[in-house]
Amino acid sequence: MPWFDDLKTPRIKASSSERTSKVPEGLWVKCNSCGEILQSKILREHLQVCPECAYHFRISASDRIAMLTDEGSFEEYGENLVSTDPLEFDDTKSYRDRLRSAAGTTGLKDAFVAGKAKLNGLPFHLGAFEFKFMGGSMGVVVGEKVALVFDHAIRDRLPAVIVSASGGARMQEGILSLMQMAKTTGLIEVMRQQGLPYISVLTDPTTGGVAASFAMLGDVILAEPAALIGFAGPRVIEQTIRQSLPPGFQRSEFLLKHGFVDRIVPRKALASELHQWMLRLGSQTCAFAGSGKG
Repeated sequence: MPWFDDLKTPRIKASSSERTSKVPEGLWVKCNSCGEILQSKILREHLQVCPECAYHFRISASDRIAMLTDEGSFEEYGENLVSTDPLEFDDTKSYRDRLRSAAGTTGLKDAFVAGKAKLNGLPFHLGAFEFKFMGGSMGVVVGEKVALVFDHAIRDRLPAVIVSASGGARMQEGILSLMQMAKTTGLIEVMRQQGLPYISVLTDPTTGGVAASFAMLGDVILAEPAALIGFAGPRVIEQTIRQSLPPGFQRSEFLLKHGFVDRIVPRKALASELHQWMLRLGSQTCAFAGSGKG
C-alpha cells in the first residue's frame, strides 16, 4: 500500500476531547470485508471500492448518477412526487415520521431518482435507487418513478437503465407497493415489443419485490461484484428449509455461475460497459441509431 506506508491509524483516547477534536470526522473508513483502515479521500478516488480487497461499498444515488453520466447532462423528472400514508401505518414509529426522517437524512423525497442523461454523448433514461431512504424500499412513488423511466424511454425511443439497491417492496404501503411489480413489468414488455433496450444493474443489495420484478427482467443484467441478490434473504431461507446454504449463495458470482446475470462488472468499468451495451442493443431501434456514434 504505497499511499499508506507513511501513515498510521490515529490512536485517540476517548477521555481527551482536545485531541479528538483535532481529527476530522470521517477521515478514516474501515473496510467491511478485509478490515483495512482506509483514508476517506483515497476511497473516494477509487469510487468507494477498497483498493486492498476490491470490496464495493454502497454508494448514494447521486454518486451513482455522477459516475454513469456525462457531467451536467442529467435532467431529473418526477422529483416532486411524495409518498403519503394510504394505510395510516404505525409500528414503533408512524410511517409519516419515517418518511420525514428519511427525507431529512438523504435530501430526497423518496428512494429513487429518475431522469434523462447522456453517456459519452449517447442519450438514455436512467433511474437509481437510494438505499439510505428506508432501505431503498419500493412504494407507490418509487414504482411510479421507475415507470416514468420506461415511459420516457418508450416516448423518446431510447434505452433505459435501472440501477437497483433495494430491500424490496415497502411493507408500510402493503398491497399498493406490491402492485408496482406488475406495473413496471408491463412497461418492460412494451419496451421489448418495440425493440428498445433495457439494461438492469444489480448492486448490493437487490432483494424482495424489486428482485422479483423489473430488476431481473433486463435484456442485459449486469451486477457489481459480491452483491447480495435474491428474493428472500439467506438467513430466512436457511431457517425455512433447515439446511445450510452453499458458500457464496445469492452473491453475484453465484448467480453468474447459474445463469441469472450476464456479467459481473467492477464499478470503475461500469460506465464503459453500459456505453458499449447501449450501442449494441440500440443500434437498430433507438433515436441515436443514425447519429454516427455507433
